[in-house]
Amino acid sequence: MIFSELYSAYYNTVAAIISGIIDGEHSEKELQKIVAERAFGESVLTIMPSLKTEKWQLVHSDMTTSLEHKPTMPLTTLQKQWLKAISLDPRVKLFGVEFPDLEDVEPLFTSADYHVYDKYGDGDPFEDEEYIRQFRIILEAIRKDSQIKFEMVNRKGNTMYVRCRPVRLQYSEKDDKFRVITAGWRAVSTVNLAKIQNCAHYQGTQQVKGREQEELYDTVTVKIRNERNAPERFLLNFAHFEKQTEKLDKKHYQVRIRYPLNDQPEMVIRMLSFGPMIEVTEPEAFRALMIETLKKQLNCKLKYRKTSQQSQGQNGGSTAQNQDLDTNGGASAVYDRDPHRNEEGKDLRVDIPVTRQYR
Repeated sequence: MIFSELYSAYYNTVAAIISGIIDGEHSEKELQKIVAERAFGESVLTIMPSLKTEKWQLVHSDMTTSLEHKPTMPLTTLQKQWLKAISLDPRVKLFGVEFPDLEDVEPLFTSADYHVYDKYGDGDPFEDEEYIRQFRIILEAIRKDSQIKFEMVNRKGNTMYVRCRPVRLQYSEKDDKFRVITAGWRAVSTVNLAKIQNCAHYQGTQQVKGREQEELYDTVTVKIRNERNAPERFLLNFAHFEKQTEKLDKKHYQVRIRYPLNDQPEMVIRMLSFGPMIEVTEPEAFRALMIETLKKQLNCKLKYRKTSQQSQGQNGGSTAQNQDLDTNGGASAVYDRDPHRNEEGKDLRVDIPVTRQYR
């Protein structure tokens, strides 16, 4: 049997072969490529012989078929419910994607069913008409590789008039904002979409010079403990990254993740969120960066504790704790400084953009 209600790899592979034959492809070598790309390594020993000998009675021995229409994959009720839920997201609506035949389908979930607590509250106005208009102009320019022009106010309060070529969009989960990556604009290569004003297609003939800077990548290797669903949570959290996963033993997995080097601060924070469930084994530079980040967080926590206890003492609370903290004399020097700087005056704050890219 080649049919599976779960849409097995064999079913999808045979469907692709039949589609290729209907399109006029009869070369056995080319059809073998479909098997290699869509099925398993040993599938070449099963699928093509079963089709050529007409065991499955779908393809003739001369690699033609009596079928007139390509196989289709009808959606399950669960898939339709998920699509309906996604279609209600205002961020998805920005892309102008149509979801037909879902009018009578109940969504699998709605925004009332969950709460995101680890992002800023001043996200982009995704349902604002002007925001939607400008988003779609930028999206069209990216798809057509054309130029746009717009205005924006810089940090000094001055209006800037910009002409550039948008290359791609980035979405920051933590900031809940879209950013535009541009080329041909010397001042800035990345701009928050919400800051753009009066965006329009550039109708002139003058071309901008310059290309987007090539992105550099690095790899981090992580050992995961098979506890508290840590492997599943980790793979879900890093689902959009290129990675390799290996089971070391019953209690541990190893994952190698390839990530943009510019996203390294984000990667560190996301790794730390798994606590003792994971261990970064290499590279050593990444391990050192995680340790440094933990030390910064610890310094900020100590400052907060000291400030709170001093406040309690001033308001009539116990002063014994305050005195104990200053017993060694040096403690006060640590707690009296700017909470965002270390003893050498170095800024401890870290700007972490959490990004997803859409081309």
